[in-house]
Amino acid sequence: MVFSVDFKVRDYECDLQGIVNNGVYFNYLEHARHEFLHSKGVDFAALAQEKINLVVIRSEMNFKASLKPGDEFYVQVEIQQQSKLKFVFVQKLIRKSDEKLMLDAAVTGTSVNEKGRPFPCKEIESLFS
Repeated sequence: MVFSVDFKVRDYECDLQGIVNNGVYFNYLEHARHEFLHSKGVDFAALAQEKINLVVIRSEMNFKASLKPGDEFYVQVEIQQQSKLKFVFVQKLIRKSDEKLMLDAAVTGTSVNEKGRPFPCKEIESLFS
C-alpha cells in the first residue's frame, strides 16, 4: 500500500506568476516523508536526540505541471533500499481535481551518527523487512 498525505496550496506559497514557487515543493515532499516515517513508528525527532540523523544526500524533482492557489493535492511516498547505507523515497504529487501527476521525485537519504558518518540505522532497516 502506498502512503499518502493530503495538502492544499496556500496563497503565500505562490510567486508573482500565480503558481507554487519551486522551492515550496521541497517542503511538501519533506512533510510527507516525515509523516510516512511517523506512520511506520520511526520518530525523526527522537532519533535526532539520540544523535542519529536522517539526512538527504540527493534530490531529484521532475516538474510536470504547476499547482495554483487553492489546489488540493496529495503526496504519495514509497521507500526503496538503494544499498546498505542509502534509501530512496519515491514520491509523487498528484492534483486531486483530475488526478494529474504534477511532480515526481526521488529523494535519497542516509543515516549518520554523531561523527557525521553514514551507518545502517536499525529503524530504517526495519522498513525493508
